[in-house]
Amino acid sequence: MDPQPAGPAGGSLADLLERVLDKGIVIAGDIKIDLLDIELLTIRLRLFIASVETAKKAGIDWWETDPALSSRAARDALTEENARLRARLEALEEPGPDTGPHATEVSR
Repeated sequence: MDPQPAGPAGGSLADLLERVLDKGIVIAGDIKIDLLDIELLTIRLRLFIASVETAKKAGIDWWETDPALSSRAARDALTEENARLRARLEALEEPGPDTGPHATEVSR
């Protein structure tokens, strides 16, 4: 007689993982360091584990706009920077009121 190990009935680890990713799970915790009743450091940790679809439903999609994680976001960031630089260049190249063929020279 081999004793069966006790565990959750009616599911495998894959089923549990699928359920967690489908519903999402939040793990929260705080770490506080005090010295003589003076708070020196507080670290708040929040962990949200979910599938991409569940995270999007919760309004979390930072990986789509982070240039380090998304090639589309990197292209968009480069396109935006390029447009800003072109606008600055055009502004610098525009002739001002003190330039041009009829500008007067200021003597010292």
